[in-house]
Amino acid sequence: MDGVSREIRLAARPQGLPDESTFELAETPIPEPGDGEVLVRNAYFSVDPYMRPRMSASRSYSASFELGEPLYGGAVGRVAASRNPGFAEGDWVLHMLGWREWALSDGSAMRTLDPAGGPVSLALGVLGMPGFTAWWGLFQLCAPKEGETVFVSGAAGAVGSAAAQMAKIAGCRVVGSAGSAEKLAWLREIGLDAVFDYRERPVHDALAELAPDGIDIYFDNVGGDHLEAAIGALRLHGRVAACGSIARYNDTEASPGPRNVFMVVTKRLKIQGFIISDHYDRFPEFFAQAQEWVRDGRLSYHETVIEGIENAPRAFVGLFQGENIGKMLVKVGPDEHDADA
Repeated sequence: MDGVSREIRLAARPQGLPDESTFELAETPIPEPGDGEVLVRNAYFSVDPYMRPRMSASRSYSASFELGEPLYGGAVGRVAASRNPGFAEGDWVLHMLGWREWALSDGSAMRTLDPAGGPVSLALGVLGMPGFTAWWGLFQLCAPKEGETVFVSGAAGAVGSAAAQMAKIAGCRVVGSAGSAEKLAWLREIGLDAVFDYRERPVHDALAELAPDGIDIYFDNVGGDHLEAAIGALRLHGRVAACGSIARYNDTEASPGPRNVFMVVTKRLKIQGFIISDHYDRFPEFFAQAQEWVRDGRLSYHETVIEGIENAPRAFVGLFQGENIGKMLVKVGPDEHDADA
């Protein structure tokens, strides 16, 4: 196929918060699919916090990104040409070859999507990895009971907002933290019982006011002062789903752990870390439940969409500066609503 595909490559390993010099916008010919291969015109790709540790040389979630090579992550797009019997031209698909406009795949890590089931972009958000992460961490690790109090940090993010709403579905009282008045307003809109801006007051003080009797579950997306405050607020036999530590991803030096970690013993707390890719055998169960919740309005979502692959570095930096509400996406091609899709 004639033409040029643009892609984002890792130009330098960042020290601290990445900036746009961390990335390089490059051009490459649109590839032709060989036997067994599929060519996809990407519509959206995902911008995720977990990508930051993978930009460092040391191993984190999995192998580090290579310098000079295109980044990759979740993406949805439409099959433009196929020499793989499992995929037909025109199919909408989910795959892991994001951060480029055109993707060539052997189809081994790709699945088809049904646009009739909702916007295809949801496969990168509430009906995809972020939603599944929330579901697994909350229900499989913490087993919420009706009437319990759940604290979710980063509650206006893609994972946090899903976890908070799922806790409400389970009949819990939910407290959420976020970093702006706009985010707090949205969290109230989707039904959280109490919210606070962590930029305006210490987390410890906010929890003392909003959950004076303590919390039973903490869904941790932030780490740092949030984790320390949550350990202090947890009741006996409290549970923590350790999902992420976005407050620490850009640290240039190791930070000391929570000063009250002794309470893990005295309160008999359970703290469980997890990587969602270990559990994809349970994805169909999650998807069936989450799709029903989205359809009946119990699970809402918000997308922050940045247009154009050239703006992907700005979107990534913005993720760590709190510029997104809900899922951060970059739109790089026509979606199912565009005339030329």
